[in-house]
Amino acid sequence: MTAAASLVQNVDWVAIAPPTIAAVVALVVLVADLFVREGNKMLLAWLSIAGLVAAGLSLLPLLDGDRATFCLVPAADVCSYTADRFTVVIQFLVVAGALLTALLSVSPLKENSALPEGEFWFLLLSSAAGAALLPASRDLATLIVALEVASLPAFALVGLNRGDRRSSEAALKFFLSSVTATAVSLLGVSFVYAATGTLHLTEVADKLGQVDGQLHVLAQTGVALTLVGFAFKTAAVPFHFWVPDTYIGAPLPVAAYLSVVGKAVGFTGLILVTVVAFPSYADVWGPVLAVLAALTMTVGNVAALRQVGTRAYSAIRLLAWSSVGQAGYLLVPIAAAAYADSPAEAEKAIGATVAYALMYAAVNLGAFAVAALVARTRPLNRLSDYRGLYASRPLTALVLGFFLLCLAGLPPGVIGLFAKVTVFSAAVDAGLGWLAVVMAVNVVIALYYYLQWTAVLFRTPEGETAEAAQPERKHAVPFPLAAALVLTTLIGVALSGAPQLVLRFSATALF
Repeated sequence: MTAAASLVQNVDWVAIAPPTIAAVVALVVLVADLFVREGNKMLLAWLSIAGLVAAGLSLLPLLDGDRATFCLVPAADVCSYTADRFTVVIQFLVVAGALLTALLSVSPLKENSALPEGEFWFLLLSSAAGAALLPASRDLATLIVALEVASLPAFALVGLNRGDRRSSEAALKFFLSSVTATAVSLLGVSFVYAATGTLHLTEVADKLGQVDGQLHVLAQTGVALTLVGFAFKTAAVPFHFWVPDTYIGAPLPVAAYLSVVGKAVGFTGLILVTVVAFPSYADVWGPVLAVLAALTMTVGNVAALRQVGTRAYSAIRLLAWSSVGQAGYLLVPIAAAAYADSPAEAEKAIGATVAYALMYAAVNLGAFAVAALVARTRPLNRLSDYRGLYASRPLTALVLGFFLLCLAGLPPGVIGLFAKVTVFSAAVDAGLGWLAVVMAVNVVIALYYYLQWTAVLFRTPEGETAEAAQPERKHAVPFPLAAALVLTTLIGVALSGAPQLVLRFSATALF
């Protein structure tokens, strides 16, 4: 006699360890904040950093193979949480990005009394927990919940600087636009569920191709609405309007976090719903994403090109528009996956996005780390403030120049060059020649403003001699900020010396 299937099952705690550790440490920090004296708040910072390190180390047991939990019984191959190669790589990106953000945040929190430390660390860890949960989500309900757990604390982080009106305005714009996009996505998910009767991504993929004719329009509408919400999270045009003001109004470490981890969340969700859940509608979302990629990279790069060097916060504004342009490059392989002849070729295209995201995360966080260092003496963070940086801080100028060359795709930033070639190849292999041409034109546009900023670093400041800038060396660099700079530099140099460390993801199975 066959035993009846039971919904009671064991939880694979090893598989769910990364987001769980981040969430538990967030709660510990929140409670500890009530008992730690004002002068000892730094303990919360180091506790948070230790928690993120522990979350990173918990990824090691997941490297040897796929694990899954919260599965349907007896159909154990249909699960809500899967720790495959794709999950592990994205979780590594999220945890590393959150850790570097934490290092960038220690000094500003200590020096700015308007930023509440306990709330900041709780919100950062909570957002990181949601971002780490999202790549493992294999049903639409968990996907939306993870997306909101990652996003809601981010709204509060943007508006946490109580002494800055711009911070509140940026948080409100970010919140309203994001909530609208989430509502649209939820409506799309409900339509997909009504058409298929399931929320699990693999089952949705199977049943979408067999939808009854009367429900065909409902399914199409659901797919379209679901994609709209994730397109917002990726800052794709025309859903990008919140980016510049949000980056400028947010504390600088939070802007760095949004540019990397926030973007990773959006692209991860977009990959899961397109390639895993909606492959039968590839003929619909493929062309749409290709057009979005072309528009996004063009609008982002042209806007970055127009930045005025003497305008307040022009350096951060340029990085914001640059991140929009980079989002366009990241969209290209996802669009190319729609034209793949087999699942293996689709995974190869997705691997190009993953490889590019890893490169972008390291060097963009490094650029924000240098911006944070410059902001300590020049808080308006104008592009003109970087003029002659080499005369006062030679190593800092060389590091920023290296990061900018990586983003531009020029030697010695070899990893940036190879990552762009990989994305370019994905478009060509998919037969999207027109998109490859648009990308090539945008790479040339981006070269101009990246090289222009790089050249500014080595010019003598106006009205000053190189010797006059020398006293700026006396400003000590806080250890956490120095550690973030060193780590991002080492990662960038290592990836440029051995680009196969990330490029191999474009040639291996991820799911």
